[in-house]
Amino acid sequence: MSLTIPPDDERRLESLKKTLGARSKVEVLRRALDSLEENIVREKQIQRWRQATLLAAPQSAKINREFHRARF
Repeated sequence: MSLTIPPDDERRLESLKKTLGARSKVEVLRRALDSLEENIVREKQIQRWRQATLLAAPQSAKINREFHRARF
């Protein structure tokens, strides 16, 4: 498979290749794909944490109120 890359993107690839010290444009693309996949995994994890927080927050607040009433 081959890709037709517009000139602007070609320049970006070359610039990133130099900046990253990559051996090829393919290496730059692989690293970009790896980074994108990591970001997606991280975003999904953050979404799961947010959902869990929303589910746990009411019970947590109730327990905290009871704790403070009992101690003070």
